[in-house]
Amino acid sequence: MKREDDQQLWDLLGDAPQTELSPFFARNVVRRIRQRPDRFERLRSWLTPRKLVPVTGLVVAVIAVILATHQPATRNQADSAPDVIAAIDPQDYDVVADLDELLVTDESSLWDEDTQTL
Repeated sequence: MKREDDQQLWDLLGDAPQTELSPFFARNVVRRIRQRPDRFERLRSWLTPRKLVPVTGLVVAVIAVILATHQPATRNQADSAPDVIAAIDPQDYDVVADLDELLVTDESSLWDEDTQTL
């Protein structure tokens, strides 16, 4: 930008006070950087009992409130049982009885076969 483009801006910038840096500016900046705690010390400062105990108490209280207010809907089993019984046809009872007999004979024959191979 040339001075002729915006004379008012350059006049305003010329009126602004000039700031002088200290001769020890670089030394002070490096000292501040060295004084900053590293990550481990920052974490260790958060894990002091003075800060950890209240935070843990707050977390436990929030979890207790959530568990106390969140109750799952209970189902009445007496109401749901007739629906299951009504869904079974009378013909199905014969099939279930036949399957029970088949399982009993299959289990006994399985043991018989094992003894014959010994």
